[in-house]
Amino acid sequence: MGVALAKTFTLQIAGNATVAPMGGASTHANIVVNSRGQAVYYLTGDSKRHPKCTKKNGCFKFWPPVKVPSAKKLSKVRGIKGKLGVWHRNGFFQIMLDGHPLYTFDFDHQKRVATGEGVKGFNGTWHVRTASGAVVPSTSAGTPSAPTTTTMPTGTTNPGTTTSGTTTSDTTTTMPTTTTTPCLYPPCY
Repeated sequence: MGVALAKTFTLQIAGNATVAPMGGASTHANIVVNSRGQAVYYLTGDSKRHPKCTKKNGCFKFWPPVKVPSAKKLSKVRGIKGKLGVWHRNGFFQIMLDGHPLYTFDFDHQKRVATGEGVKGFNGTWHVRTASGAVVPSTSAGTPSAPTTTTMPTGTTNPGTTTSGTTTSDTTTTMPTTTTTPCLYPPCY
């Protein structure tokens, strides 16, 4: 006769992990990761009372919620500051830390590497969750990035662009982008 063991979900720390924001210089920090070693993030202003990242607005496609099967058996390793909790939303349980719902980033393809730091979208800024709770300092603060040119089909807009483009043919529009922090997903600000 076998004994069924309930799985425990534990947030862990990836010490000296790489934080490589898109368009910025890499740095290292002690970041919070899930049981698979994926960096976890929070969105500024996103909370249980004011959800900004939802399935309905397409956010979950890029920023999947950190889910658990139940509100029981949660833990975090020593060194992660903040109160651990769960939000029961839309039929699943999402991990929260210090009142912030936690997410992973669909474009993080390596363990212990966070590429979504500083991304703007869904009416906020995404930050990798550090063990101390501090925001990872930007290594390019105050230094504007060089403009890049993106070619998009005519009739489409680049949500991160503040200047209009010029038509280069019947099928494409060249749009300069001069943001210092990438805006990958609307709505951007």
